[in-house]
Amino acid sequence: MEWEAVIGLELHAQLATQTKIFSGASTAYGADANTQACAVDLGMPGVLPVLNARAVDFAIRLGLALDAEVAGRSVFARKNYFYPDLPKGYQISQYEIPVVGTGHLDIDLEDGSSKRIGVTRAHLEEDAGKSMHEGFGAMSGIDLNRAGTPLLEIVSEPDLRSAKEAVAYMKKMHSLVRYLGICDGNMQEGSFRCDANVSVRPVGREAFGTRTEIKNLNSFRFVERAINYEIERQIEVLEDGGSITQETRLYDPDRGETRPMRGKEEANDYRYFPDPDLLPLEITAEMIESVRSELPELPDAKRERFVSDYGLSNYDAGVLTSSRELADYFEQVALACADAKLAANWVMGELAGALNKTGTELADSPIDADRLAGLLKRILDETISGKIAKEVFEAMWQGEGDADTVIEAKGLKQVTDASAIEAMVDEVIAANPQQLEQYRAGKTKLMGFFVGQVMKASAGKANPAQVNEILKRRLDG
Repeated sequence: MEWEAVIGLELHAQLATQTKIFSGASTAYGADANTQACAVDLGMPGVLPVLNARAVDFAIRLGLALDAEVAGRSVFARKNYFYPDLPKGYQISQYEIPVVGTGHLDIDLEDGSSKRIGVTRAHLEEDAGKSMHEGFGAMSGIDLNRAGTPLLEIVSEPDLRSAKEAVAYMKKMHSLVRYLGICDGNMQEGSFRCDANVSVRPVGREAFGTRTEIKNLNSFRFVERAINYEIERQIEVLEDGGSITQETRLYDPDRGETRPMRGKEEANDYRYFPDPDLLPLEITAEMIESVRSELPELPDAKRERFVSDYGLSNYDAGVLTSSRELADYFEQVALACADAKLAANWVMGELAGALNKTGTELADSPIDADRLAGLLKRILDETISGKIAKEVFEAMWQGEGDADTVIEAKGLKQVTDASAIEAMVDEVIAANPQQLEQYRAGKTKLMGFFVGQVMKASAGKANPAQVNEILKRRLDG
């Protein structure tokens, strides 16, 4: 039997506010345990939550970017469950009337086509604390710093059909929330994480199979591996005559497998009811238009502009707009050196390679956009060759100064004096009479040999175009 996977993702984006969603406690990462949980976060008697207006603005931003419905009226509810890191015994979330309704996100597939993925909703809620299981012997510790941190839970339609599609959707949403400035997207710190709902069904059947939910996946690699494992596990169970249990599962990256965590809760298990301490959220048309006026250029629009304005391929434009920081860096380089294709090649090539090799974030690159543009200008005005430019780049990366400083200090200026190149060409030809005879007998591929010898004689400084032109004239003469 041929099987088809049906996948939906619930993405949790921690909103980049300075304070929590219902209190004035800080959301800064890395503070000592339990130093950023105030009486409101802990649900102490006599305290009342006050909604963070900035979190609402961020939710509206996402709704507009997803071409989604932004509710004029939404309601906060109490989601009741007991867990040690939830001191109030309930989580303030949204249930029946979320702030963001139906929308969509288009993803690129490996075959070059695109696919529209429906977004069911996005709702505001508060995060819980964190259970700590290491360093406490047979006990566990609780850090409540995250309690009350604002989250936007983004729920997709079950439109994804493979782990690769799920990763493409997650990456696209990750890029979008960072473009919008509503989430820093730091997955290691838990700012952007995923729950994956996975089921399988025979190809051609409309009805969904029984789904399982894989909780708290915090890397694209883990999402792909966990979903693939779960698809294979469910197919194996069904083909052996068994049935799938609706449950919540955890992914073990060390073993590369999912395992049961608990039975899957239904909405009625949480006993949702409107939070009596919070009024319904009213969003006016004026509020929506105010947020709309502040939206940045979004990734898809920026990619189309890079193709039309800079003549880039769809692939190059897609890579360069994968993050707002990278797109801004490229555009600054391209405008400064006035050669977008050269800028794209160097940003995606030498720069990206150096960042990956050293594990450096773009913001911490020792070569900023202006300095890279300065190096590319020296290629364009033929001060140095492309090959020498790589040597200059390495020196710049090591902190030896800007391009002009490095070129001057190392004596790397390109030789463009025609008479000097002619002299080197004549010496090389004279030193290789056998190759000259073979070339003139029809072995024209030896041109590469002669070019290499001239470049070697010039220590790589001779202008390659001039070398080729003079060599051809001499060899064919």
